[in-house]
This record gives sequence, C-alpha cells and structure tokens, in this order.
Amino acid sequence: MHHFSYKDNEMYCEEVPIQVIAEKVGTPFYLYSHATLKRHFLAFQHAFEGTQRLVCYSAKANSNLAVMSLIAGLGGGLDIVSGGELYRGLKAGFSPNKIVYSGVGKRLDEIDLALEHGVLMLNVESLEELKAIDQRAGLLNKRAPIAIRVNPDVDSRTHPYISTGLKKNKFGINAEAAMEGYKLAREMEHIDIVGIDCHIGSQITRVQPFEDALGSVKKLVNDLKEMRIDIKYLDMGGGLGITYDDESPPHPDEYAKAIVRSLKDASLHLILEPGRVIVGNAGILVTRVLYRKSGDIKKFVIADAAMNDLIRPTLYGAYHAIQPVVQSTGKTIVADVVGPICETGDFLAVDREIPDVKQGDLLAVMSAGAYGFTMSSNYCSRLKVAEVMVKDDGFHVVRDRQTYEDLMAGESIPDFFDQ
Repeated sequence: MHHFSYKDNEMYCEEVPIQVIAEKVGTPFYLYSHATLKRHFLAFQHAFEGTQRLVCYSAKANSNLAVMSLIAGLGGGLDIVSGGELYRGLKAGFSPNKIVYSGVGKRLDEIDLALEHGVLMLNVESLEELKAIDQRAGLLNKRAPIAIRVNPDVDSRTHPYISTGLKKNKFGINAEAAMEGYKLAREMEHIDIVGIDCHIGSQITRVQPFEDALGSVKKLVNDLKEMRIDIKYLDMGGGLGITYDDESPPHPDEYAKAIVRSLKDASLHLILEPGRVIVGNAGILVTRVLYRKSGDIKKFVIADAAMNDLIRPTLYGAYHAIQPVVQSTGKTIVADVVGPICETGDFLAVDREIPDVKQGDLLAVMSAGAYGFTMSSNYCSRLKVAEVMVKDDGFHVVRDRQTYEDLMAGESIPDFFDQ
C-alpha cells in the first residue's frame, strides 16, 4: 500500500488529509508515514530471514528521535558516524551492543563515549585512528572491539559526492594496508578484532557493485584466517537506492539473495546499514506557494521551502517529484520551483512541468524522508522546519518548528564591545 495517495483529488498521508496538517502546523514541514517506515524496515529485515544478521539503520539518513525510536522498537540496530548520533541513538532506545560506529574522523571524546557505552564495534578507517582507539581504550581500562574498513575500489555508478568505494575516495584503506592494520591490531594490548567493514556508496541501483565488493572482502577474510585472525562480523554497509524519478533499484529481496548467495561458504554474522531505502519514500516536504513570477524566458513558482530545508537538488542536482496537495485542473506549466534564499542555486526543481498552481497552493516534494531535515541549515537565518509523523488517522509533531529565540540560542555579545 502506498501511504501518500489521493482521495477525491486531495493528498493524504495514511488516513490524514495533508491540508489539515498544514493548517495546524504551518509550512514548510517534513511529514513521515509511520506505516511506511515500519513496512520498509520489516521488508529489509525479512529479506535476510534465516541469515545471521543485524540490520543497523543509518542514522545520518534521518536522525529524528521518533523515527529512530520506531526502528529501535522493531529490533533494529544503529549505524552512527558521530557522538551526537550515539547520544540520539541511546535516547531513542537502541542497545549499545547493537550500535556500530562508522566514520572517517572520530574525535577522541567521541571514541571515549563509544567505549564507555560499549558499542558493538568501531569501524576503523586509518592506522592512525587504530592507534588512537588503542590508546583511549588503555586510558579508560576498556577493550575496544574494532573492524577495519576496506576500500574495495568498486565503482558503484552513483553520484560522485556519495560514492565511497573508489581509490580516490577518502573512506577506508586498501586491502594491502588493511592486512597491515590487522597485523598491527593483533599486537595491540587494548584492541579486540571482531569484524571487517566495507561500504561503496549511496543510492546504488544495481546489485552487481555489491557482489563485486563482496568478492574482494571475502578474499581478505580468507587471507586473515590463514594468519589466524578470525573475523566474526562482516559489515556490508548500506547504499541500496530508491526510486526518485525513473530509477529501478533492486527490491530488498533481490539485494538479499545476491548478498547471501555470495556469502554461502562464509560463516559470518552479517551487518547491514540501510538508511535511504528505509526512510526516503516514507517522507515528504510540504511547502506553500508564495508567489508566481514570469521572466523573459522562464516562469518561477516561489515556495516557502528553500535550499536550506532540502539541499539535495542544489548539492547533487537531485530529482524530487513535486505534486499538488490538492489537484485542480489538468493544466500544466513549465517552471522553476524556487525558494526565498538569495542564491541562484536555491531551487527545488528546474524547468519542471508541474500543475498550474496559484498563490497559496500546497505542494508536496516527494521522497524527501532521507537526507532532508538532517542536511538542513539555518542559512539566511531561516528557521528549521517542523517534523510531523502520521499514524493511521492521527498525527504528532515530532519536532517543533524553531523560534527566533532558538535561532540565537548559545550566542552572546562579548563584554569588550562596551569598552
């Protein structure tokens, strides 16, 4: 069932008219479907039925406390890349032994926090980081469970900004360096080798790159076994894509079959880190048309949502479908849908055929549940928007819209200005 759908020409989220939410909450706002989030997570979980696995939701895709709490309640684990995400994850109810700490630049205080709480493992991305983790574990009188992130040099055929598995990317280390890292880790007093990690990118729409990466990683696991270094966990990362426009990404079942088939001879506990595939199509951004404007060569629809609210179109040239919340005539126009920010790059769509909307109409920017609010900012001192979750015929504001007081929280004017 699709939980964003039209009934009598009006868009609903589950059983709630979106127009009703807009009247109560104001615009812009992010809107999430509880039913869709639950369905997507369980579909991914069930795809690997019969396999030793831990499905660790990727917090960076959408770190709203309610979203994360829902997934924790379904038995999920968590993939984090910062101390802040660890803090959020614990507040959301994730058990520390289901949390995997990834990321290329962990600060010492963040390493300490992870060790103090007892996360499942830290994915190491450089030999210097490995030494730092060993040192911090010694100071805290802890054992540090680690995996080394291997860069398999696999082209995932995604946007270069979200490709992570090539030699030129900043992530992980090559197989040769990883072997040296594992040898070094084996001799360290406060390190426990528990896994191996691999991640090749995001918004991947083919299974083959995952299979290629697995081939490289399995060879490394076998080489380590010959050195009497046994690996328990294989962290395959995330990256499975969704449909924004005309993409045809594999279903989680197809993805799972390919992964399991590639691992049939390996006795490994699989860790998966889906993010976008869980939340991407479970959320939309609702915005209101402020004005219409016609230039010499273009038409513009000026909305109250901007690049600070959803930066993906500006940053990646990403496509998000834009639909009217209330359908009217069948007439369409070709226009740029833009926001109020003083940047030419402030757009949600360029040269897009859209319904002939008028001032005050509501628009739904689709597939905005992932990397939407989490990448938003206060650029131009714009307030961060509200987040709302619908369940059945009710809705709840799961993040209040910022106020102007919130905007300046923590700022101060130095005393020496008066001197």
